[in-house]
Amino acid sequence: MRAAVVRSFDHPPRYEEFATPEPTGDQVLVDVLAAGLHPRVRSGANGSHYTSDGRLPLIPGVDAVGRLPDGRRAYFVADDDAPGTMADQALLDPRRAVPLPDGADPVVVAAAMNPAMSSWVALRRRVSFTPGQSVLVLGATGNAGQMAVQIARHLGASRVVAAGRDAGRLETLTDLGATALVTLAGDPEQAAARLGEAAADVDVVIDYTWGAPTQLAIPALLTRRTDRSAALDWIQIGSTAGADITLPSFVLRAANLRIMGSGQGSLTAAGIVAELPALIEELAAGTLSAAARAVPLAEVERAWTAPVEPGRRLVLTPTA
Repeated sequence: MRAAVVRSFDHPPRYEEFATPEPTGDQVLVDVLAAGLHPRVRSGANGSHYTSDGRLPLIPGVDAVGRLPDGRRAYFVADDDAPGTMADQALLDPRRAVPLPDGADPVVVAAAMNPAMSSWVALRRRVSFTPGQSVLVLGATGNAGQMAVQIARHLGASRVVAAGRDAGRLETLTDLGATALVTLAGDPEQAAARLGEAAADVDVVIDYTWGAPTQLAIPALLTRRTDRSAALDWIQIGSTAGADITLPSFVLRAANLRIMGSGQGSLTAAGIVAELPALIEELAAGTLSAAARAVPLAEVERAWTAPVEPGRRLVLTPTA
């Protein structure tokens, strides 16, 4: 088969011949219709993701929409030990697959499921989120953050504070459900102060930044809370601003702060997959907005480094 193949962590994948994977157990070999080029895929392909084992060559891709031998279409998440999905064919494990509703666009599903899944699963599985609570999305101007704003409102958030650096994209989030906007541009201390003023009393933080913005934001929010004993669930999902923070010990004693992660390992694969049918239904119905651009898999090397319009996700289509 033809596939995107990584032979060096220092070079983008190349389109070349690769051995077709052999199904084992309940796995099914499917024709790939669309596979999203997510940040998670990029970090796996350059060896920087925390699940990387350093083995090469590899086929990137963590999920896809595929066509089964009987013609049915399904969205699926690749097994951890299976080749990736950026290929003509890939292995589908029925335990990690969800049928596509009639009329669902495979390119839109492939583009949106990964970024949408992060906040959808976090709010439905990692915390006891209830309608009427309020949410801060830290890093709201990225693709996943934009989806998180929509999902928080869809799940019943009474307030959604959206914080991000991209001023142009930040302004668009009001139409997607944000009730307050906070820019993270400029002086970091001043940005943290703005966050504290706007979001001190939120119930949940969905954090895609970590690093310096989070390090400053945690004390800024906690020291301004009306009731410090009220629980604040801080869900760490991404680390676009840095992998580490320094957390003063006093904030853990002086407020009811609960920090947790949401991702591979903090949730079972079965738990994640159980949430996918409802999310796919919302995407198919157009409840959640997602922008995608399809690119033929044969152009993967060029697409890997080409600039992408903000807010749009690349989807590789082997059958294009």
